[in-house]
Amino acid sequence: MQNGYNELVIQDGVMQKEGFFRYLTCSEEDEKWQIVCTDAGHNEVGPNTSYPPNKEGHPPLFKSVAVGRTLNEFQIIYITKGRGVFQAEGESFTVVPGTVMIVFPGMRHFYKPDYEIGWNEYWVGFKGPYAEALCRNGFLTRGKPVYRLGLQNSLLTIYDQIFELVRNQAPLYQIRASSQIMTLVAEILAYERKTVQHSHSQQLVEKTKFFMEENIYGDINLNRIAGMLGVSTSHLNEVFKAYTAMTPYQYFISIKIHRAKELLDSGDLTIKEVAFRLGFKDQYYFSRLFKKKTGTSPSRWSSFATE
Repeated sequence: MQNGYNELVIQDGVMQKEGFFRYLTCSEEDEKWQIVCTDAGHNEVGPNTSYPPNKEGHPPLFKSVAVGRTLNEFQIIYITKGRGVFQAEGESFTVVPGTVMIVFPGMRHFYKPDYEIGWNEYWVGFKGPYAEALCRNGFLTRGKPVYRLGLQNSLLTIYDQIFELVRNQAPLYQIRASSQIMTLVAEILAYERKTVQHSHSQQLVEKTKFFMEENIYGDINLNRIAGMLGVSTSHLNEVFKAYTAMTPYQYFISIKIHRAKELLDSGDLTIKEVAFRLGFKDQYYFSRLFKKKTGTSPSRWSSFATE
């Protein structure tokens, strides 16, 4: 077992806090758990500092992180500050705060911070049949080694709990640390799913708005729009209101009233013509609705436009 401890050091003329790290062994009993923690740690790499930090205790293979290496374990690296680059099997990714990088066994990779900026990194390594099953079942995939999750306190809490376990090495620490790794994977996937759902919801709203603009001179058919988008009408209503604070119908009326203002401003159409142009079969209903939404009648609005 190889260790590192927090202390102030001078490196490249810069005073900084040396990171914590542990490289671990495991027993046959630990391996029966189907997943074991192989290493864990964190570094605060300051600006204008060589990388990886020149510390005793890192095995030679792990020191080659900035030039390229292949490991026989999984690693999850979380960057909370700074900027850098991560390359996995020929594909490059920009690394910013909140980036999670996942290294897979046998994956050729390297990562390093920008020399002028540095970064803060947290990592944990692990291996075992359970980790391999996560890949076989599609929870982790080599085709997606980077997650943009932002700064999440829950992830840091899990890392800190792992560090505390491997630092103290109380009875069954390996099993407890490995359980925390499983929780870390679950949290990453949960945040990713939430981000994807958020993005999907935004797309639903934007596409719905587009269909409304296309049909501004007609009627809204929310059932048809929902069917085109592959969701239920109730779900579309719920998502749309969450993002716009209006129901789809209320939004549709608002863009009709906005277009009515533009048509009235032009002075080329009568109020009746504007109402019919926008799909209102009743001119008086249109006038009442216009006044309710704008605070003034269409005729009054038209008079303002011609003054």
